[in-house]
Amino acid sequence: MADRLLDGYDALLFDLDGTVYRGGRAVDGAADTIAAARANRTTVRFVTNNASRSPLQVAEHLTGLGVPAEPTEISTSAQAAATVLAERLDKGDEVLVLGTSALAAEITAVGLVPVRTAKSAKAVVQGMAPELSWRDLAEASIAINAGVPWVACNVDRTLPTDQGLLPGNGSLVHALQYATGHHPEVAGKPATPLMVESVKAARAKHPLVIGDRLDTDIAGAVATELDSLFVLTGASTARDLLRAAETERPSYVAADLTAITARAADLTIGPKPGWDVRRDGDELTVSGDGDPLDLLRSLCAASWSHGAPSRIAGDHPALSKLGLAG
Repeated sequence: MADRLLDGYDALLFDLDGTVYRGGRAVDGAADTIAAARANRTTVRFVTNNASRSPLQVAEHLTGLGVPAEPTEISTSAQAAATVLAERLDKGDEVLVLGTSALAAEITAVGLVPVRTAKSAKAVVQGMAPELSWRDLAEASIAINAGVPWVACNVDRTLPTDQGLLPGNGSLVHALQYATGHHPEVAGKPATPLMVESVKAARAKHPLVIGDRLDTDIAGAVATELDSLFVLTGASTARDLLRAAETERPSYVAADLTAITARAADLTIGPKPGWDVRRDGDELTVSGDGDPLDLLRSLCAASWSHGAPSRIAGDHPALSKLGLAG
């Protein structure tokens, strides 16, 4: 089918947690969908804000979940942060690393020297590490207050785990911001370095970003001027989508990533057959019948055109299925 979403792009940039897998399980249909992309000779790339694991570890995790992947197909925020620093520093300069050995390895790979004290550090790089201590933050404060560049791999406030949402790298970045009064350059989504490096690595001219978080995956795509598919398998909800700012609005909306083999026109935001969405002031009313996701696409078009979030009236059963009732 020439009109499949898959056929319109030369590379697919997949987010991981919440998109390809949730915790220790692959999202239903993920393995078959990614296999279909490969069979179509579409470049597949996995793009993650997680800076704590190496590309090899990420690839092994995916393969163990039934989604075969190679380390060369992985783009991490640690790699993006290392690239940012390599452009600013000289070979052999020391970088204070707040993060795991995987982050330190990326610093080494670009010709810089990872260290754990501020004494001769020419920069600070910060990524998630569960064992990070007050002493580590103190060393970073000394270096940052001395005026060296500070790069954060990401500023995700939370980290999804099997136990729920726990403090993420962004929470620890905020602690240093509060302590020093300085702000880092960010390498990961929604900032552009990771997205730009992912496109380069994929050698793509027209890639599609696929993700579950509006504030990172989709915002990163918008910032980099790339098309995006938002899927409802992870962090952001249908209600979040209706309230999304212009900087967080996707090109397409679907239940999950299996939609890449659907017709692109069916996934776009806009009025859809079977649904009638009408505005009365700040209120939207719904009538009709059909796919609840088509209703969501229609509601987004009506709400976004108004310039401010709209209240949805009524108790149509489809609204309950979307989590929009009440």
